Amino acid sequence: MSKQDTVNFAILGAGVAADFHRQAIEANTDLGAHLAAMAHYNPERFGAISAEFGAPCMTYDEVLVDPDVNVVCICTPSGQHAEQAIAAAEAGKHVLVEKPMALSLEDADAMIDACDEAGVKLGVTLQRRAEPLFARIHDAVEGGDLGELTLGLVALPYHRSQAYFDQADWRGTWAMDGGGVLMNQGIHLVDLMVWMMGDPVSVEAYADTLRRAIEVEDTLAATLRFANGALATITATTTASPGFPHRLELYGTNGGIQVEGESVTRWVLADPGRATGEPVETGAAVGAGCGGDPRDIAPTGHINVFRDFIAALREDRAPQIDGPEGRRSLATVLAIYEAADLL
Repeated sequence: MSKQDTVNFAILGAGVAADFHRQAIEANTDLGAHLAAMAHYNPERFGAISAEFGAPCMTYDEVLVDPDVNVVCICTPSGQHAEQAIAAAEAGKHVLVEKPMALSLEDADAMIDACDEAGVKLGVTLQRRAEPLFARIHDAVEGGDLGELTLGLVALPYHRSQAYFDQADWRGTWAMDGGGVLMNQGIHLVDLMVWMMGDPVSVEAYADTLRRAIEVEDTLAATLRFANGALATITATTTASPGFPHRLELYGTNGGIQVEGESVTRWVLADPGRATGEPVETGAAVGAGCGGDPRDIAPTGHINVFRDFIAALREDRAPQIDGPEGRRSLATVLAIYEAADLL
């Protein structure tokens, strides 16, 4: 693909995630991004979806045979991701899939293999990695600013009402959601943890459905051990009304970083002279953000994911968050579920 070519995107699905993809496409028109089509399973909604997103709406199959479509963005229920991604790859389309990329490692591997065999790119929308703040923290960890990592923490005191789950019959089911608070909401923070601390070598966990009338867990606590001996905890719930900002904390032999929501609350080093860069300035207290409303996130991460994906197409390289990288957080979530006797 040349630097002058238009990159035509089609979005499968028309929910909250699809709107973030639309915003990201519109923000990357300078790189040739164009929303060429929407796709939905219900023809009765085609007109309304076309009007909302500003692109013609058609069936999934029609998108796959459209020669003008270069990239298929998969924003459908999680249980449909693998089948749709494989079909898109076999049709010669590049694939950018929402989290989680699949509901099993077998399906994730099949997606990776299908895209490799078809010679198309596979990207996973774990957009927090593309946020400048978390990229800077990752650079600090990789540069050794915190010394040897010893402890990590992820906390998600989120709120999702029963009405949130009742608005679609697939929500809160094993078949289509693949899990509850950890697979649906928490996987973004799990992804940041494994990106910065590595893949866990052992896991212990408890999980339960305490308040919501759903099949999957609404509350979970896990302890992870990593190859260097470091430990981490993950606690998550969708029952904490009215919802609170998530937290990510990393500690090592030379300091620690505490993040609440998207703001650093503390960045303290025992030996600042060893740092590879300047600490991020601490911010004021933040609201619940997506802890209370899944739509309350900045579009920055999605925009940056799309910018990198377009660059990967033009440079014929793997996206920064490709299939194998997207698989890592899925593997960790599934290991936690197995430890909690959910699988």
